[in-house]
Amino acid sequence: MAFHSSQRIAELAVEAGAKKVTMHPLHLLLLGFLGGAFISFGFLLDIRVIANLPQQWGSFSSLLGGAVFPVGLMLIIIAGGELLTGNMMVVPMAVLAKRANLTQLGKNWLLALFSNFIGAIFVAYFFGHIVGLTETGPFLTKTVAIAEAKIDETFLKTLISAVGCNWLVCLGVWLAYGADDIGGKILAIWFPIMAFVAIGFQHVVANMFVIPAAIFSGQVTWGNYVSNFVPVVIGNAIGGSVFVALIYWTVHKGSLQSTSKSSIKKAS
Repeated sequence: MAFHSSQRIAELAVEAGAKKVTMHPLHLLLLGFLGGAFISFGFLLDIRVIANLPQQWGSFSSLLGGAVFPVGLMLIIIAGGELLTGNMMVVPMAVLAKRANLTQLGKNWLLALFSNFIGAIFVAYFFGHIVGLTETGPFLTKTVAIAEAKIDETFLKTLISAVGCNWLVCLGVWLAYGADDIGGKILAIWFPIMAFVAIGFQHVVANMFVIPAAIFSGQVTWGNYVSNFVPVVIGNAIGGSVFVALIYWTVHKGSLQSTSKSSIKKAS
């Protein structure tokens, strides 16, 4: 199974970031809605698979949940969707390569954040609350337990957990750029995403689903969610922008700068 070199992946990431910042806002909002919904479907599947497993299974249940959760990112990468946490890697790559500016980065991140939230809330409310998939028996217990575990952490612990999360998530996106066929992309996505879920790291879009799902059940408050959201979004931004985008751009900046110059010349 062929794959691209890290240098070529960096070039593809820059191209992806440059395209994202010029996307029509309506298209970004629609694809962002799908991105939030797809990640939520992955988390909902996780909960439905592991909630009623025997307690004696211990951390093996976390592994099983992590094994099914990646369907969300697979849908985004292969079917099409916009995800804030992935954009926290590719758009900074484009900025560093001078294919985008900070204003475009801010607009992209804000629209992706807003639309991801709408998509996640949609799934949490209609499928979790109205249908009852997160509000009956062991599924309610598991949903609330996951949400409470996320909001009970201190600001610093939450931030550091979020850094680790998006480091792995963006590596999943990075590896997916390294494959040209669907099978390769699925394998590339599966392992890093499984790892972040099994470890229990904090993902801003996943939290947009599970914490509101607990809120709709009356077990958690919106104030709890806001106190969790701030460190998670900061940590995710650091994980994607610094630990993936900045490091790989520093390593490959020579080739990326020459590629950017040649693109400018072709455009002119």
